[in-house]
Amino acid sequence: MKYFKYIPIDIVNGPGTRCTLFVTGCPHHCPHCYNQATWSFTGGYEFTEEQADRIISDLTDRRIRRRGLSLSGGEPMHPVNAPALLQLVRRVRAESPESDIWIWTGYYMNELEGVQQELAMLADVVIDGRFEIEKKDVRNLWWRGSSNQTINVNKKYLKKLVSGLDIPDEIRVY
Repeated sequence: MKYFKYIPIDIVNGPGTRCTLFVTGCPHHCPHCYNQATWSFTGGYEFTEEQADRIISDLTDRRIRRRGLSLSGGEPMHPVNAPALLQLVRRVRAESPESDIWIWTGYYMNELEGVQQELAMLADVVIDGRFEIEKKDVRNLWWRGSSNQTINVNKKYLKKLVSGLDIPDEIRVY
């Protein structure tokens, strides 16, 4: 797997202060995507064990507390990316269990199979659906670019997630 960028202290991509990893490679090529630089599967940097160690270290750093990890792209759920992210997410669950995990994907939940489903089941939130410029609404949408995208909250983690966060009405629990 390759990644485009890692942001160790991020306040934009999810609630609270977070670590955010943008993977490379996206088959969807949504018109007007804000992150077209991540589309290529050959660009970016190799995701190494050292990079995974850094993410865990940042998530467990008590000087700068992070609420969780955000995975975006590119396409985190693509079969090229999902296996490595599944390993990372398993480590986060084991070594930083208080961290929440958010994933943005252009796939819909009902399209996920195998490793993709495993990854989704370990996430607190999966925001699914391709970006559609005609449905863009930056004023009224929480954590998504267009109204066709759904905020899917994992029922296993709902209680932890809701603590201290104003959750919008338009979520779906899975």
